[in-house]
Amino acid sequence: MFVHLRLHSEFSVVDGTLRIDDAVKAAAKDGQPAMAITDLSNMFGAVKFYKEARGSGVKPVLGAEVFVQGLGGAPAPLPGQPVSPSAQALPRVLLLVQNRQGYLNLSELLARGWTRNVQREQAVLTWDWLQELNEGLIMLSGAAAGPVGQALLAGDEGRAADVALQAAGVFVHRFFLEVQRAGRPDDEPLVRATVPLAARLGLPVVATHPAQFLAEDDYEAHEARVCIAEGEILGNTRRVRRFTREQYLKSSVQMQALFADIPTALRNTVEVARRCNLTLVLGKPQLPDFPIPPVNGEVMSVPDYFRHVSHEGLKARLIHLYPKESEREAQRQRYVDRLEFELNTILKMGFPGYFLIVSDFIKWAKENGCPVGPGRGSGAGSLVAYALLITDLDPLQYNLLFERFLNPERVSMPDFDIDFCQGNRDRVIDYVKDKYGKNAVSQIATFGTMAARAAIRDVGRVLDFSYGFCDGISKLIPNKPGMSVTLQYPPHPPKDGDKNNYAIAMEPELARRIEQEEDVKTLIELAQKLEGMTRNIGMHAGGVLIAPGKLTDFCPLYQQPGSESAVSQYDKDDVEAIGLVKFDFLGLATLTILEIAREFIMKRHKGQENFAFENIALDDRATYKLFADGRTEAVFQFESRGMQGMLRDAKPTRLEDLIALNALYRPGPMDLIPSFVARKHGRETVEYPHPAVAEMLSETYGIMVYQEQVMQTAQILGGYSLGGADLLRRAMGKKKAEEMAEHREKFRAGALATHGIPQEKADEVFDLMEKFAGYGFNKSHAAAYSLLAYHTGWLKVHYTAEFYAANMTVEMDNTDKLKVLHADAATFGISFEPPDVNRGSYRFEPISNTCVRYGLGAIKGTGEQAIETIVAARQDGGPFKSLFDFCCRVDKGRVNKRTVEALIRAGAFDSINLHRASLLASVELAFDFAASQAANANQGGLFDMFDDGDSHGSSTQEPQLVDCAPWGVKERLIQEKPAIGFYLSGHLFDEVEAEVRRFARTRLSEVADSREPQLLAGIVNELRIINGQRGKLILFKLDDKSGSIEASVDEATYNDHRDCLKDDEMVLLQGLVQNDRFSGGLRFKTQQVWDLPGARCRFAKYLRVGVNGRDVPVSTLVQAHPPRREETEHGEQVRGVRVRLQLQRPGVRCDIQLDDRSLFFPSDAALASWTAQTSPLKAELVYD
Repeated sequence: MFVHLRLHSEFSVVDGTLRIDDAVKAAAKDGQPAMAITDLSNMFGAVKFYKEARGSGVKPVLGAEVFVQGLGGAPAPLPGQPVSPSAQALPRVLLLVQNRQGYLNLSELLARGWTRNVQREQAVLTWDWLQELNEGLIMLSGAAAGPVGQALLAGDEGRAADVALQAAGVFVHRFFLEVQRAGRPDDEPLVRATVPLAARLGLPVVATHPAQFLAEDDYEAHEARVCIAEGEILGNTRRVRRFTREQYLKSSVQMQALFADIPTALRNTVEVARRCNLTLVLGKPQLPDFPIPPVNGEVMSVPDYFRHVSHEGLKARLIHLYPKESEREAQRQRYVDRLEFELNTILKMGFPGYFLIVSDFIKWAKENGCPVGPGRGSGAGSLVAYALLITDLDPLQYNLLFERFLNPERVSMPDFDIDFCQGNRDRVIDYVKDKYGKNAVSQIATFGTMAARAAIRDVGRVLDFSYGFCDGISKLIPNKPGMSVTLQYPPHPPKDGDKNNYAIAMEPELARRIEQEEDVKTLIELAQKLEGMTRNIGMHAGGVLIAPGKLTDFCPLYQQPGSESAVSQYDKDDVEAIGLVKFDFLGLATLTILEIAREFIMKRHKGQENFAFENIALDDRATYKLFADGRTEAVFQFESRGMQGMLRDAKPTRLEDLIALNALYRPGPMDLIPSFVARKHGRETVEYPHPAVAEMLSETYGIMVYQEQVMQTAQILGGYSLGGADLLRRAMGKKKAEEMAEHREKFRAGALATHGIPQEKADEVFDLMEKFAGYGFNKSHAAAYSLLAYHTGWLKVHYTAEFYAANMTVEMDNTDKLKVLHADAATFGISFEPPDVNRGSYRFEPISNTCVRYGLGAIKGTGEQAIETIVAARQDGGPFKSLFDFCCRVDKGRVNKRTVEALIRAGAFDSINLHRASLLASVELAFDFAASQAANANQGGLFDMFDDGDSHGSSTQEPQLVDCAPWGVKERLIQEKPAIGFYLSGHLFDEVEAEVRRFARTRLSEVADSREPQLLAGIVNELRIINGQRGKLILFKLDDKSGSIEASVDEATYNDHRDCLKDDEMVLLQGLVQNDRFSGGLRFKTQQVWDLPGARCRFAKYLRVGVNGRDVPVSTLVQAHPPRREETEHGEQVRGVRVRLQLQRPGVRCDIQLDDRSLFFPSDAALASWTAQTSPLKAELVYD
């Protein structure tokens, strides 16, 4: 019999390709009674392994391979370094968990290693820690990588014996000398040295096998993984190969044959496993203790205090909801009844502490300037949460169900997801750490995996295939948002219920290339073995753990090298399994926007010093008109183009409409939107499944939009309790046939008993419920987020300047979004004061109800520190008088030349000097001048001793700016764009818009999908060339100031028009506007391209020249600007415009059309010449 005590799974990250389920299945199939997992310096996969092994009848043994400092002499190498007796790295040993105390000690040891002693990006344990925390742990010597093995390989038996006895003296009867035969050169000599040493010292020997991969033919995939981690090439002959083909998961029979000469070493594998008896308690939540503050000098029990604060909170909420006492008293009882029902349920389930903890940190956040969202998820359905200030939405007013959050008939942990302002979220987490202790609070690990495309790129790199080849193959993998795709071969025949999306089946070109190209087949088949494997360790976006005591009493901790935040070594599923309670602290940018706007409102508007969004009325007509008009750019949840169109159709008039539309706008229920809109506006009859549910469904015009409505229908018609109805909703979502059949019978019986509904009608209603349960939305979540949307919409209507200043401050690093906001602001009458070093600050600021000052922080190449330095210098010494004055006064350590150049390009020095070209050319001079002034100031004391009254005026005289030609409009805008991200002081299209609109009349903001070719004009932006399957594809954005559209052009057309198809050039395009399924917007497929002179040739009828007795040198002008002749497939083509002379007398006008000899090419220079020769009369192109 043999038990594997050493195994590196995929969670070793730097090596190991063993997937836990595969390893356990192999052990179970082989009849092995137990198996250990011993990943490198971690227990990332411990809980998954424990559950998988227990479920398969294999005894799980948990452990880890660890680096040790201070034990023995000659150290072992780190991963990526060769094993050598002279290596100066740290030795590694194996620690296996015997019992609960051993688990706690190993968790603490690993946490200390990662948080206190990381060397070469690996956790290192000290021998002192091991002496302190060895109880319940078995140590294996580490074979060739351990301190004993290294000493033996170096020929130093004395040192080996000393180290062995040192370890055995601490791990009494728990230290084993390890022997291995894995096909490495040092293995057999070490076995021959270790066995006699063990006999001489009276220490037990144990056989282990360093398993790294599942089967022998997985060796190449494992080597590829190692190369990915090390940045190596698989075929590099000089690469150190640390693993052999023998390191697959061998069977018990194979291992017995391998160590038949040392039967004791085999028996000891079973003995070690027999002594390891850890039982983890899974699925039992362990809440931290909430410290109960005294009330009137008395400390209550947790249930009494919970009830007390809930009732007190409800009293305060009712005063806010119903200011009139008579109305408040009339409503009070129904609120108290609901509160008591919830309190009794929560107390019965044992979760009062959870509510108190969440309420406490939310109250702290609100009292300390950290905005909190009104609610998220089903938690908004709880009145207790509303009373305790966890949520800000009255669940009774909006018919939100508590049972959707906590079901009395199905005990499960409550789960509040809390939205905090992004900038203050960490402050709240710090408060929690201070309150419960830093040892009790951490965030949660996440495991990044190799997705299909990433696996191809990584494997292609280690195979040394070209980037272009790998990139081309990876782009054949479908990449639709929300869809996971696998590289595995699709099964033949297809399996029933198989929900995998097979890239090879979805993309015929990929299948063809695998069949025809050996390199492609090699790449895909190697990537298949690594796809989905753990690649890196990250941190959960919002999950925070609060433990009842030390976190290491539950799980080990991990800390990224260079980070200061520890995370659990288990992911969110595993931390919940071991009993830790997760609190979600999520960052929401909208809350940051609302808080910044609130600060502006309180600062700028008299009488609004105590402004709060929770106090605004929810029936504001102007706000609903904004939604009804679809003018919801930057309004939370309603800003997409599709949402705006839906709003214009639906024309919402109340918050309930916004809640419903928010819930409907998603795949599936979206099909119900036309019916919802038609019913709302009386164009379609409102029908209900049964009169008894008419009142409940009236707010959504008879359509089941929410999961809660499905539950209420089951309650009203089927006689279910709301808890039972929630179980029905869950069952409908899972679609289990047997369970559904039972519920159908129960619903039939209930419908007959409560309302006399016959079976046929009951089945019809049940089928309807089943349909809506599949894609009905959580109303509590939709209601809370729609309230937040209403707040942002209200802000946009009533404090428009503050709205845009706050949004643009939050989005200042996203120039695409800034551009959209800038354009949208103009439609609301908001103008922008350009950036200004003498008046601006880091943030965007409202300076009147219709004007916003541009934030200096939005200028690329600046940064917050630089802007704060500039503002501080201005506050200390007044406005800057010149570029030289500016450079002398600011801290050059924070404001460098690049920053100053960016500020000049953006126009931030225009208030000092409008000549941007001269300022830019003088930056070097200004910095030299500032340096000389600083040097003179430092020597001033020395010169003052000899001062004869001359003030040395020449040394402080500012030099002149460099003399150069000023920029024209186009150059100014081209220079401005890299600094701002778009054209702020104008637009390149402005110069040509009046002319172009005479023949290309469609603005990009008005473009719609059409089968007919359309003529569009604009400025080229963000042009990029993509290597596609059928050659190169050129993508770019076309922008005409009113809007922009993504355009594409094929390689041949691009090559013919390279001169005009480049950034910042004006072009006219003819082609088709199509829906882009990927982005959800529109895309323009270009068929023809013209620059402006070419478009004049194509669309202008003639040049009309006024003569009126003047002699116009037509022949001279035509000769100076002759028509262009081009060879085409249809022969020679002449490109030019004819001239028509116009003679005008009082009451009479005569036009003289000249023949083809008057053709000229209408470049800007040609038109300027015609205009100059005919002045003061007109020369203009005629298009109509």
